[in-house]
Amino acid sequence: MSDAQTPPPQPSEPKAEEMTGRQRLVAGLWPPRVTRAQLIVALLLFGLGLGLAIQVRATSDDGALRGARQEDLVRILDELDDRTQRLEDERTRLDAQRRELENSSNQAEEARRQTQERERQLGILAGTVAAEGPGISLVIEDPLKAVEPDKLLDTIQELRAAGAEAIQVNGVRVVADTFFSGEAGAVEVDGRPITAPYRFKVIGKPQDLEPALNIPGGIVQSLEKEQATATVTRSEKIVVDALRPAKRPDYARSSSR
Repeated sequence: MSDAQTPPPQPSEPKAEEMTGRQRLVAGLWPPRVTRAQLIVALLLFGLGLGLAIQVRATSDDGALRGARQEDLVRILDELDDRTQRLEDERTRLDAQRRELENSSNQAEEARRQTQERERQLGILAGTVAAEGPGISLVIEDPLKAVEPDKLLDTIQELRAAGAEAIQVNGVRVVADTFFSGEAGAVEVDGRPITAPYRFKVIGKPQDLEPALNIPGGIVQSLEKEQATATVTRSEKIVVDALRPAKRPDYARSSSR
């Protein structure tokens, strides 16, 4: 017989028929087994309870108002009227601020637009920006090279007197201080030599410019005496794109403060 001791027998789990009623109850409740139908029913019951709670709260509030005294109701109405009036006043104030901001923005935009337009007009007069518009083109042919610079200057003066707003001659922009020099056949504009044919591009009212050149004893007839020919053509679009560099005065300053 062996000296080794045999291990004590392990207690066996109770069989289903040997479980007590309490054990069977615990086994049935845990772990919980929730079916989809049970979950839906629980959610419906929760929603129903929440709705009942809200209804009861509303009913309690209505009941409180029904049970309030007349002076309390009047005070509540007065408070509501005051609150409504304050909200209305605030809305009016905000509307006024909005209109003021819109007006300020519109005024600033209009001032900016007028400033840009003024700069464009001054640029056209100074010859620093290109211009286009209705006008005439004048071509003076001088086969005998007999046209003196003063004749061309007289042409410019006649055009200006007739309302010319922008002029260029053979690619040279004509401005207020433009001068003609040289001699017949070697004419210079602002120190730049030009040769015949002399091509004038003039922006202005064509109905005024052309007759000013063709009046009896005017530029056209004066040029014909020099055996030169002048051809005037009206156009709805004349492009004056010769530019002059912008000059900054050395001494003159704006007097505005």
